[in-house]
Amino acid sequence: MKTTQSTFKTFDNSELFYRTWEHDAPSNGRVLLLLHRGHEHSGRLESIASKKEFAGYKIYSYDNRGHGESKVEAAYEFMDLVRDLDAFVNFVCEEEGKSKEELFIVANSVAGVVASTWVHDYAPNIAGMALIAPAFKIKLYFPFAKEFLKLGVHFKPKMNIKSYVKSKFLTHDKLEQERYNNDKLITPNIPARQLTTLLDTAERVVADSALISTPTLVLSATKDYVVESAVQGDFYANLSSVKKRFVKLEGFFHGVLYETEHQKAIEEISTFMEESFSLEQGDATSKHMDVTQKECDKIAFGTLPLYKETSYAFQRFSMKYLGFLSKGMSIGNKYGFDSGVTLDHVYANQAEGKFGIGELIDRNYLDAIGWRGIRQRKVNMMQSVQKKIDTLQKEGKEVVILDIAGGPARYLVEVAKENPTVKVYVRDYQIQNVEEGRALAKEQGAENISYEVCDAFDEASYEDVGFEPNIVIVSGVFELFSDNSLIAKAMQGISKLIVKEGYLLYTGQPFHPQLEMIANVLGNHQQGKWIMRRRSTYELDHLFAEHGFEKEGMLLDDWGIFTVSSAQFKG
Repeated sequence: MKTTQSTFKTFDNSELFYRTWEHDAPSNGRVLLLLHRGHEHSGRLESIASKKEFAGYKIYSYDNRGHGESKVEAAYEFMDLVRDLDAFVNFVCEEEGKSKEELFIVANSVAGVVASTWVHDYAPNIAGMALIAPAFKIKLYFPFAKEFLKLGVHFKPKMNIKSYVKSKFLTHDKLEQERYNNDKLITPNIPARQLTTLLDTAERVVADSALISTPTLVLSATKDYVVESAVQGDFYANLSSVKKRFVKLEGFFHGVLYETEHQKAIEEISTFMEESFSLEQGDATSKHMDVTQKECDKIAFGTLPLYKETSYAFQRFSMKYLGFLSKGMSIGNKYGFDSGVTLDHVYANQAEGKFGIGELIDRNYLDAIGWRGIRQRKVNMMQSVQKKIDTLQKEGKEVVILDIAGGPARYLVEVAKENPTVKVYVRDYQIQNVEEGRALAKEQGAENISYEVCDAFDEASYEDVGFEPNIVIVSGVFELFSDNSLIAKAMQGISKLIVKEGYLLYTGQPFHPQLEMIANVLGNHQQGKWIMRRRSTYELDHLFAEHGFEKEGMLLDDWGIFTVSSAQFKG
């Protein structure tokens, strides 16, 4: 069997170690990714890669940050492991000249959470995945362990904890136990913050697994002393995948792939892989829409338990009669909490209020998880915009940017100021947003940005505009409207206006932990309830693809709330 070793550059330009294996057999043109479990490394997967069932596949694996041969500090944020996987998949596809449809993932334990989070948040069109004893809920064997760990991380952000897991709890095989014990590359420690953010993310993904359509095999060990097997069933039950299979491995410990009867798992994986590659997956958009529309309808028309009704009533009362103390709440009450003026205050992130206490209230308001996600969305959007500006300028092209509903667009004023040769056009339907944007641009001395009042959903507004943008931005606007036919009107207009091979940068909201609270407490710009239907990444990407846009990449915050995607117009 042929093997190679090298490194690849991940999302933050760090270099991670990887291996490849190829059997001495004719290639089937497919790629298999093997992902190691926590504490381990890719070298331990060689015995799995060498299985005859995987002959014909080009097999890849890499060492996580802080593991094995990767000389990079361990990840303190779990979502960085997800970003690493996304970067590795893109690297492998480029190396092999393959599309994601020709790739299958086998992921063990913690890697199972990484893989399932990736397919949920990024919606890649891979052939399928096999999750081996996925660690959606880890047995910590100590009351309130997660809460104590979070408290410890608050005071010591880089706190490490040592694994309690012994080899005898991973496999019955004595030889495999000995190999594990003697492996110098096994990493016993794990950052506490990585563990707590893993548990939070896993909880999110399990609860929202209905928005996963990837063909999925779950192998569950019935004598698992490391993770809660029952939660794996909760994850599986809600999957929207047209092909899925749940297999209980009776008597197996957590280290399924190293168990005495591990061949049972190999055969299950091999069979499912072949079936997945032969499968016509189809379009799952309607399934995703059904899930999120039911959620939206429940928020809009459903009943609430008394404790929630009481809580939301108190919050509404406080917002109405005490909101004037906080600048952010005052703006929201006047213009709507979904307005551009509100977002401008959130982006500025400067707490202001009356009588001292108002500033404290405003600080608490600005620190809400939704607003933190909004600010990270701004960072990701600015990074994406600058990247496209640099790309176009290297090609010797004049850069013309259009934001179809930008509000005051404070961040674009910053972009315009830093890139004086770039022309920026900002539109918004609210005159106060346009006026504030103009004043801000004048204050900052940005003469290459202009504003106009315009309706993003009026197709006529995209005709005879006098310029042809090669970067179009749709930021934070489609999330406010649940009707895809309305979105289609804007997309048709953009398609007429943008140049061929131009770039579209668009935001999404595949998840939000506060949708119910927002609907019951915060008003929108129309002075009504701010009710949102979130769109999965899968649904949103398919919407844009229908209008000729081919997705290139995506940035995401650590909470999985807001995405910033880039796509190129292919016509």
